[in-house]
Amino acid sequence: MGLAKTEIFNDQQNQLANFAKVLGHPARIAILQHLFKINACICGDLVDEIGLAQPTISQHLKELKNLGLIKGTIEGTSVCYCIDPDNWSKMKVLLQEFLDQDTSHSTCC
Repeated sequence: MGLAKTEIFNDQQNQLANFAKVLGHPARIAILQHLFKINACICGDLVDEIGLAQPTISQHLKELKNLGLIKGTIEGTSVCYCIDPDNWSKMKVLLQEFLDQDTSHSTCC
């Protein structure tokens, strides 16, 4: 597979693609849903909740954190995660603008 050539696309297009990519895995969706459900920081029970190995969960958490959808704080020897409300809101606005593009005036097909 070739390079994505992200430099030829604008910031909004790249950001939308990054959100789609990070949301494109069911484990990440499950992690986000669990964080919303408990409405608090969570440290260790994601392995039990999601049912994947710790290294796999850690990799998914890393992807979500790198994009800014979650944030982590260190408590003792563990990192606790929660939803980053500011970045979550920014993602919602960007996705809503993209999804609200009107197709009613289309004459195609």
